[in-house]
Amino acid sequence: MEPYHEEEVIGKAYDSRLMKRLLRYLHPYRGHVVLAILLNIFIAALGPLRPYLTKLAIDDGIARKDFHELLLVSVGILSTLALQAAAQFLNSYYTQWIGQRVILDLRMEVFEHLHRLSVRFFDRNPVGRLVTRVTNDIEALNDLFSSGIVMVFTDVFTIVWILTFMGIINIELTLVTISVFPLLFYATFLFRKKVRESYRAIRVLIARINAFMQEHIVGMPIVQLFTQEAKTYQAFDEINANHRDANIRSIFYYAIFYPSVELISAIAAGLIIWYGGGHALEGSITAGVLVSFLQYTEMFFRPIRDLSDKYNILQTAMASSERVFKLLDTRPRVVNVQSPHVVKRLQGKVEFRNVWFAYNDEEWVLKNVSFAIEPGESVALVGHTGAGKSSIVNLLERFYDIQRGHILIDGTDIHLYDQESLRKNIAVVMQDVFLFSGDIAFNISLGDEKIDEETIRRAAQMVGADEFISHLPYGYRQPVGERGALLSTGQKQLLSFARALARDPAILILDEATSSVDTETELRIQKAISTLLANRTSIVIAHRLSTIQHVDRIIVIHKGEIREVGTHQELLALGGIYTKLYELQYKDRKARLKVSASANDSATGGGAYGTADADPDVRGT
Repeated sequence: MEPYHEEEVIGKAYDSRLMKRLLRYLHPYRGHVVLAILLNIFIAALGPLRPYLTKLAIDDGIARKDFHELLLVSVGILSTLALQAAAQFLNSYYTQWIGQRVILDLRMEVFEHLHRLSVRFFDRNPVGRLVTRVTNDIEALNDLFSSGIVMVFTDVFTIVWILTFMGIINIELTLVTISVFPLLFYATFLFRKKVRESYRAIRVLIARINAFMQEHIVGMPIVQLFTQEAKTYQAFDEINANHRDANIRSIFYYAIFYPSVELISAIAAGLIIWYGGGHALEGSITAGVLVSFLQYTEMFFRPIRDLSDKYNILQTAMASSERVFKLLDTRPRVVNVQSPHVVKRLQGKVEFRNVWFAYNDEEWVLKNVSFAIEPGESVALVGHTGAGKSSIVNLLERFYDIQRGHILIDGTDIHLYDQESLRKNIAVVMQDVFLFSGDIAFNISLGDEKIDEETIRRAAQMVGADEFISHLPYGYRQPVGERGALLSTGQKQLLSFARALARDPAILILDEATSSVDTETELRIQKAISTLLANRTSIVIAHRLSTIQHVDRIIVIHKGEIREVGTHQELLALGGIYTKLYELQYKDRKARLKVSASANDSATGGGAYGTADADPDVRGT
């Protein structure tokens, strides 16, 4: 996992390669872009036209006492202002319209790309960082498209038009005005350098804030359970304070730069008054020319300030686009072959042939694993934590690709199947249930139009979820809250069963699926599952061995290798790893029952409660 500062390092302020790639997103809206550029050029000409009209009003109207000329020029100035206002409205609308459309396209592209990436990618990248890509970074590009690429034409052409009008009116005063340019360029250079440094720190800290917030909000129960609130406050306060200080430094540089530009502008105005006023006294320069140049001077430095802001927008966009394109250029590790095999319904025969698998290099999680499951057969995988049971499930769904060996379904290597059609035939019920914000019906169907209301209700009834759903105020339209916060753990588990069964999968995988429910709910689920697993290939991962005693076969995995295979009774008779696992659970259960019996005797004066035969984890031996 890369440290935040490594990922957030800013590259060049302008990267032609990145800019060309960004401009491709403007191609579908090229007509609107051309219109916006033309409006910008038109607006840029209207602004410098006003001081020129002011010169005419003073020299040809006021100085000559020509009221008619003064009236015409005044009407011209008002018309120019009205026309400029209308053009600016259209320009603002079109540039924002372009920006929002481009950002919509780009954000959808990133979001769709995230769904195509392999599970391995999400193992290595924090959620907070990915959220930053889709939100902050893309929003920074919105500023580039809406007020950067197109609007920069206004500033550039405004400067060009101002210099053009100034040169037409008086070339000497023009040279006097631009004599302050070295000071302006130096101030701009220093500003860009300092702002770039502070911006780098701001971007690093924003990523840290997002990642810290996401991690600690998700882990809030742990924070509160272990009373880590004070330390969490302190850690976040440090990151937040650093972010504040970085922003204040940026504001400090802006606070110096803008007054500096105003000071340089004042120097230019002073030079115009000194030089132009002297010539005006001699009669070689009119009062109108002097006034128009003072207006041009004030107008000239405004786009200079705006271009400094555009530079900041450009720098932000370059840094953001580099990170966004880095994400878009990340290729999925698990991909379809050319012309993959699309299957509607699998029979459900599963075979592992000499499978070797490691998440990292050659740190083997599975070693030469081989087994076969016939269609409709139920098989349980047992073993200590970390033995490789869940890895087998992940490989079967092709979340990861194996390094050696073959995995076949219905005699065909899973690499040859289309991933979507493969996973549609496999349903998984996991221990950690994830529910989306929405109602119960949506969390069962997940928006699949093929799963209608009747199918949803039937699936819920088969797993016993309909009983608690019918007592909710809105039934199947009851909101579940974020991550199912409004439901109990057992209720969420029942919904996950209904979600899996509603798809009528050819292969059903239960990964510690009943570990989070009480005994009564578990018995209800087991009864439903025993019916539903008929004629359906099923793989059950369980630590509670009582829940798998009636499967067709049990496969014992130890340190990534298959060590024992057989039925519950066969494995007990073998006296190997499975027997040891069973005896450990039996002793643990028996000890807890004795404690429970003692408590009942104390409360009731004795009684036949909590015998081993009454416990589901002990029956069947």
